[in-house]
Amino acid sequence: MFPEELETDRLRLEAITHDRVDTFDLYRHTAHDAPDIEEITEHLSWTPHTTPKETKEFIDMSEKNRAEAAGSEYVIRPKEGEDGAGEIAGTTGLNVKWETRTGSLGLWLRKPFWGRGYSGERASVLMELAFDRLDLELVAVEHLAGNEKSRRAIEKYVEAHGGQYDGILRNRHPDGDVVRDAHRFTVSREQWAESRE
Repeated sequence: MFPEELETDRLRLEAITHDRVDTFDLYRHTAHDAPDIEEITEHLSWTPHTTPKETKEFIDMSEKNRAEAAGSEYVIRPKEGEDGAGEIAGTTGLNVKWETRTGSLGLWLRKPFWGRGYSGERASVLMELAFDRLDLELVAVEHLAGNEKSRRAIEKYVEAHGGQYDGILRNRHPDGDVVRDAHRFTVSREQWAESRE
């Protein structure tokens, strides 16, 4: 259901499977002691991995989701000509709720890759997958309250594809002893089609 590889002008997205992604390479960027990891994960719904076993289990879960057609996670690698070409720049994914015909986007990037417009570029190819291949009706994306960098990036690509801000979702994500609010944006298939004309 989900391609093993997707490409944009500047990025290659590779499915997170044991055949395609080395556990220790991914762990190096998701580990508790990875560079800038606290800043990277401050507004994300996952915590840094404390052992390579957690990274292995993440890859296991990604393979299971792909097998069950529940979604697909991808590592993001800049293409030749980009600074950091071939490196893992972060991960992204499209998770599907078939009963509501909705795909949800996720993303995190390593700090050296911030500010390059990669968020919008990978969102476009994932929306194409959601609407043109999977025949979904809606793509949704959320960011945790306080994550201004993500908000700006999301607003930009959602607006470019004709979508909108839907509102705040109170007490959406447990985070330790607190539960955090999230902001939701959506793009419908009709909005996507109109924006491409």
